[in-house]
Amino acid sequence: MEKKIGVYICTDCEIGKSLNIDSLVKVATKTKAPVVKTHPALCQKEGVEFIKNDMATEGVNAVIIAACSSRVNYDVFNLGIPLLERVNLREGVVWCQPPNNEDTQMMAEDYVRMGILKMQKMEAPEPYKAENLSKNVLVVGGGLAGITAANEAAKTGYDVFLVEKNDSLGGWMARLYKQTPTKPPYTDLEEPLIKDLIKEIQQNSKVKIYTSSLVEKIDGAPGLFDVTVKQNGNVETFRAGAIVSAAGTIPYDATKIEHLGFGKYPNVITNYMLEERASKGTIVRPSDSKPAKTVAFILCAGQRDETHLPYCSATCCVESLKQAKYIREQYPDSKVYIFYRDMRTPGHYEYFYKGIQNDPGVFLTKGDVKSITEDENKNLNIDVENTLLGEKIRVNVDLAVLATGMVPVSALGEEILPPGVKPGDEFIPYIMIETDILNLEYRQGGEAPVLIYGYSDSNFICFPYETRRTGIYAAGSVRSPMDISSTIEDATGAALKAIQCIELTDRGEAVHPRVGDTSYVDIFLQKCTQCKRCTEECPFGAINEDEKANPLYNPTRCRRCAVCMGACPERIMSFKNYSVDMIGTMVKNIEVPPEEDEKPRAIVFVCENDAYPALDMVGLHRLNYTPFVRVVPLRCAGSMNLVWVADALSKGIDGILILGCQYGDDYQCHMATGSHLAKIRLSKVAETLDRLKLESGRVQMEQISISEYYKIPQILDEFIEKLKGFGPNPYKGF
Repeated sequence: MEKKIGVYICTDCEIGKSLNIDSLVKVATKTKAPVVKTHPALCQKEGVEFIKNDMATEGVNAVIIAACSSRVNYDVFNLGIPLLERVNLREGVVWCQPPNNEDTQMMAEDYVRMGILKMQKMEAPEPYKAENLSKNVLVVGGGLAGITAANEAAKTGYDVFLVEKNDSLGGWMARLYKQTPTKPPYTDLEEPLIKDLIKEIQQNSKVKIYTSSLVEKIDGAPGLFDVTVKQNGNVETFRAGAIVSAAGTIPYDATKIEHLGFGKYPNVITNYMLEERASKGTIVRPSDSKPAKTVAFILCAGQRDETHLPYCSATCCVESLKQAKYIREQYPDSKVYIFYRDMRTPGHYEYFYKGIQNDPGVFLTKGDVKSITEDENKNLNIDVENTLLGEKIRVNVDLAVLATGMVPVSALGEEILPPGVKPGDEFIPYIMIETDILNLEYRQGGEAPVLIYGYSDSNFICFPYETRRTGIYAAGSVRSPMDISSTIEDATGAALKAIQCIELTDRGEAVHPRVGDTSYVDIFLQKCTQCKRCTEECPFGAINEDEKANPLYNPTRCRRCAVCMGACPERIMSFKNYSVDMIGTMVKNIEVPPEEDEKPRAIVFVCENDAYPALDMVGLHRLNYTPFVRVVPLRCAGSMNLVWVADALSKGIDGILILGCQYGDDYQCHMATGSHLAKIRLSKVAETLDRLKLESGRVQMEQISISEYYKIPQILDEFIEKLKGFGPNPYKGF
């Protein structure tokens, strides 16, 4: 269908009072927009009907709304057509610039022109419709998280395959003697709920359970995962739409904590070992099977310690309090010591903690256990410093219990930082560890990438449950250390995310963060040089390779971040509504005043996920910044193609600034590595500019989060001042 563009300029929200609307209409007409109209309030019912009337009577099928930001009124302007573009005149111009000013007008005219040129290059995206899509859910791991995820998915009507490597379900929870309280008054121990959950799932006809089984291979993509399971020597295959990884954790190796004596003294055991002893009956000490009537619990054993586990395992404090209660209930004349670094009992656990504090047989103190030694009777001497009492103490006990932490199965308990990288470095990349959990047939590796301590997550700030493999969601302690109630909530969330992925994939739409996007990559393979940059840099493993290293694109794995588009030196990766040519055309048609006007120009490429919303916040707070910048939103800073830098400089633009998401310890990049990749690429640009005798400072990148919007005016103003110091771009006017 032939495209007919309609440009609709709103005059409400101070736009009409701050800008020369007639001049904007002339710019739109000159840029060859067939229909150009104004309206006093486009977001009102009358304004929407005004546009729809043109669609019905004049055949307008590509609409440009020059009004407020695309991040507001998106539901109001849902016109049911794929070709819809927003030009931000409100937050992006009149709310951050002085009214009726020449520079403000030039900014608005550039944005209108750029919006029309973008639409002229745009094609209507069509949803990717794969055949033989599955709506089944695969759950890997039959512990509390896996059983909960499978149960919740089945309750909503989805068929579930549950794969557990052991010969029975329940995981660690099946070995619990008692569990911490979940109901008022939160002081009494309860029977583990896992028994009822196992019975429930075994009776659910929507769930097929594989025990003593391993996932041998997973090929394909969301909606098209072909799963091979090996069970007792037999192999079975099936198709799944999405996957929940709930493989759980393993205990930290206590022999590594040498000063605490585990493995050296038989009466030093771990919290996991005590739980098993309690489940079997009487708690006795290993050396001679005598009753353990004086017991010391040592919390944070190897945890929150940079030499072992730098993180808190979330459950150890509460579990130690629970196990202290085991001792006190079994031996009323017993004495229990609890040495902690910090007692962490959030929520209703605080009531449980207070109940233990009121027990006269329990002695609690903050302190660092410096050593454990054994006397001639196999009793243990425990030396503690930095106590609340302000003095060193020594206690002699029958048994010492180390509260060791959780290590995700995805880390296998190994040191996983890459060579030369240490915690606290500016940026720690995701790490690929080859375990035996998912066995994905992905070019980038067989498992989901993990964070530095082995937890499988994509972006814990923005997208819980999500991994860097689309359609695969982490739940429970393989994602983060957590207690029973948190695990149940977590697994339910992961199941819902898996269902969301299944339904969006069925509609041919992208999942988070660009939910509902129907575009996908079109690759012009004839120009491919097999450089492998797209397959290596895709944050989500969406691109495999054939035997000749040509990219094999999997549309349902794709999150439409366009990092591949930024990576490709041949510019063969494009979306119908977002391409190198499209953005390049916008850049090359910015009006650049002559040198004598002393009005520099800088392009600010902004990530749509954090930086662009932050710019909107600048407008909402009526903070002014330099009028000499032109903002170009990008799907991700990682989609930045270096040809745009060349286009801008050859046009006479004085500088290029990229505003990307935060990365590092407090990373927020919605596309995982996009912001970091952009910085790496720009470092190469600097070398090129230096060779061309252009100042490398003309190209700069800054990280910004939405909460730091107030910093943006200063960043922009200082960048323009820097460009003024360099002087005009020598290519200006050519």
